[in-house]
Amino acid sequence: MKYQKYFQYAYLIFALLFFYDAVSKWANTATVAYPSILLGATALFMFFFRRKFYKKFDNKDDSK
Repeated sequence: MKYQKYFQYAYLIFALLFFYDAVSKWANTATVAYPSILLGATALFMFFFRRKFYKKFDNKDDSK
């Protein structure tokens, strides 16, 4: 399950892309891109959620 260690950073990259999209739409058209902000916040939440549970399961495997 080594790929989970690196896949969590994909959520961080997607969060940055969605926030960049929201800021660029706001700068160009002065409209708020709520879907991009919502998806960015969800991706950021998933990054921290996955990181917490990866550490939790990694510690459980070390104790065996």
